[in-house]
Amino acid sequence: MKKLIDYHNVDIQQQELVVLRDVDFELKQGEFVYLLGKVGSGKSSLLKSFYAEVPIKKGEAKIFDYDLRTIKRKDIPFLRRKIGIIFQDFQLLGDRNVNQNLEFVLKATGWTDKRKISEQIDLVLSIVGMTKKGYKRPHQLSGGEQQRIVIARALLNSPELIVADEPTGNLDTHTADEIMQLILGINAAGTTVLMATHNQYLVDTYRHRVVEIHRGRVVRDEEQGRYELNGGC
Repeated sequence: MKKLIDYHNVDIQQQELVVLRDVDFELKQGEFVYLLGKVGSGKSSLLKSFYAEVPIKKGEAKIFDYDLRTIKRKDIPFLRRKIGIIFQDFQLLGDRNVNQNLEFVLKATGWTDKRKISEQIDLVLSIVGMTKKGYKRPHQLSGGEQQRIVIARALLNSPELIVADEPTGNLDTHTADEIMQLILGINAAGTTVLMATHNQYLVDTYRHRVVEIHRGRVVRDEEQGRYELNGGC
C-alpha cells in the first residue's frame, strides 16, 4: 500500500519551542487513524505540520511527493490541495451563504469555470446530504449541518487525505455519531482519514488504528486500539 506520510525521528517546532520530539509515523493510502492526546500534547501541531503550517526542525518528513524539510513556499498551495481539513470550530464565512462559502474556496484554489464550480459544489453537497441548504448562511444551520458543510468544503478539491481536528467536539452524541458515519463513508470510498478526537465512544465503537501523543512524544500506535488515553482526558 502506498505511503502518504512518512516521518522518522521528527522534531516539530512552534514559535521557537519544540513541541514534538522523535516522531515516527507512517500513514498509508486508505487508512483511517485516530490521533489521541490531551490538550497541549502536540497533536494539533502534528496535524498542522502535514500541511506545512508549522516547521519541521529535524528528521525526515515526507508527505505525498513533498519533503517538508525542503518544500518551497510556492509549492505549499499545491500540497494543501491534496489535503482536506475539517475544523472543530467550522471557520465558515458568516457573511456568505453555503454556496458562496464553497465557491470562495474553489476560486482561491484556481477554479475559474463557473459551470464546473457549480457542478463541484452540487457534488460535495450531495455527498454530505446538504443539497437543499446552499442558500442558507452558517448561522441559519445547526451545528451538525455546519459540520457537514465543513466536510463538503474539505472535499472540494478531491483530496487524497482528510485531516480532521476534533470534528465532533462541539456536537451532541447523536449528531457526532452521524458525522462520524459520514466521515467513515468517505474513508470507505477511498480517501485516507486522520482524525484527532477525545470522543471515547467513537473510538471504542468504530475500531481503527490509534496513535497517541503524550507530553510531546508518540507513546502508542496500534491497530484496532481501544481508547486508553495516557493520563486520562
